[in-house]
Amino acid sequence: MAADNRHQNEEILAVRRADGESRTLAASLPRLVLEARRVAANVIHGLHGRRRAGSGENFWQYRRFVSGEPSQRVDWRRSARDDHLYVREQEWEAAHTVWIWPDRSPSMAFASRDVRDSKLERGLIVAFALAELLVAGGERVGIPGLMNPTASLNVIDKMAEAILHDETTRASLPPSFVPSSLAEVVVLSDFWSSSAEITAMLGGLSSSGAHGTMIQVVDPAEETFPYSGRVEFVEPEAGSVITAGRAESWASDYVARVALHREQIRTETNRLDWLFSTHTTSRSAAELLLFLHAGMMVSKGGGRSTVKAGRSA
Repeated sequence: MAADNRHQNEEILAVRRADGESRTLAASLPRLVLEARRVAANVIHGLHGRRRAGSGENFWQYRRFVSGEPSQRVDWRRSARDDHLYVREQEWEAAHTVWIWPDRSPSMAFASRDVRDSKLERGLIVAFALAELLVAGGERVGIPGLMNPTASLNVIDKMAEAILHDETTRASLPPSFVPSSLAEVVVLSDFWSSSAEITAMLGGLSSSGAHGTMIQVVDPAEETFPYSGRVEFVEPEAGSVITAGRAESWASDYVARVALHREQIRTETNRLDWLFSTHTTSRSAAELLLFLHAGMMVSKGGGRSTVKAGRSA
């Protein structure tokens, strides 16, 4: 009987937590949507669209089937002529799809005293604004595992609705999927996952030849480690706690570890011809949006390597 009551109490607490989190997100989304539209409107003025000719329903090319893709994508008639499996790509899917992943895991909720937006809020604002900018230029935008690519002019509303009704675990990195070879992927995350996890994710997303951009969204406090004295640090996803007796003595080691982690990510993205940059929430969201748009323009022109990733985005 006691075990049943304990289970019931735990269930009630879980429901209350879920209800509280969903209500908080629902309350904040209208502001984030409005902010995203404002940022997009400021940036889109003067930019040339990326719309290209074609209805999007015409045959584009055959490409090799990649392990991990759904088997229903295989063109069995074409594959019967060869020893390999082939996928039939349509022109629209191949050339006009951008997948955007805003990290919504617990660590993204962090915000220090001197900033307006949490990492989560900034990631969502930029994701929404980028989607609106891309759709206005003729692209289709999707969220991996959550929203199929769409060219709808109310793409922000569709993204917000999909996020609001998402009942899955809030993962830091996008789910495993295989984008088409000419698709682009944008990942907005704090990337505090292990280097091995990030490398595995990059390997999967780039296996078909797709290109992408990784933006590490961080709070200013995560850059400078401005702590001193006795400080208790709580890991928001695992729940582990570390207590520092003299936090200021950790600063140099912390900064060195962050630099090493970023260098490992940058080495892998450079190897795959992806972009990597960091964005601090104390900076302008419009600045990051312009950086992403410029990177995509260079990518389409075949000169991705001329855009330098750095800490200024």
